[in-house]
Amino acid sequence: MSLRHALLGLLVERPASGYDLMKLFDTSLAHVWPATQSQMYGELNRLADAGLVDVSAEGPRGRKEYTLTGRGRQELADWLAAPTPKQPRRSELLLKLFFLDLATGDQIRAILEDRERQAAAEHRRLAALRETLSGADGPLTVNGRIGLEYGLRLAEMERDWARWAVAQIDAREEVTATAARDS
Repeated sequence: MSLRHALLGLLVERPASGYDLMKLFDTSLAHVWPATQSQMYGELNRLADAGLVDVSAEGPRGRKEYTLTGRGRQELADWLAAPTPKQPRRSELLLKLFFLDLATGDQIRAILEDRERQAAAEHRRLAALRETLSGADGPLTVNGRIGLEYGLRLAEMERDWARWAVAQIDAREEVTATAARDS
C-alpha cells in the first residue's frame, strides 16, 4: 500500500480538501499507514500532476478540493487487483533479542516491559477508536473496522508475547542462580 493509493481510495466517495482528507485519514487509516500532513499534501500535488486527481474547487487561504479522475479510479482498481507483494519484515526489537546474551537481565527485562507498555497503549488507543466507530456505517467504516481489528489483535499479541518473554528471562535467571548456588 502507499499513501498514493490511500488518498485515491478516500476520494472515491466524494471530493475533499487536503484538510478533510487528513481528518478522515487520521480516523480511518492512520493505524495501518501513518502519514504526516506534509507527506499528504505533497502526495496530493503529485496525484494532480499525474492526472489522477483534479483540483475541482479553490477556496480561501489556498484551500483546494480534490476530485478523483477516471485515470485515478483506474489506478486504484489496478492496484486493488494486483497481488500484494511480500513486505520485508524488520524489527529492531527482534534484532536486539537475537543478542540477548550481551545484555543484563535487567536491560532485557526493561526492553520487553517497554514493548509491553507500548503494545498495551496501542491496544487502548485502538479500542477507543473502535468505540468512536461503533455507530458509524458505510463501506469505509466497515472496511476500517476489519483493519482496526487486525491492529487490536496484533497489539494484544505483542503485549502477551512481551509478558511471556519476561517470564522466560526470569526462568532462565532462576536456573542460572540455582546452578550457581548448587556448585
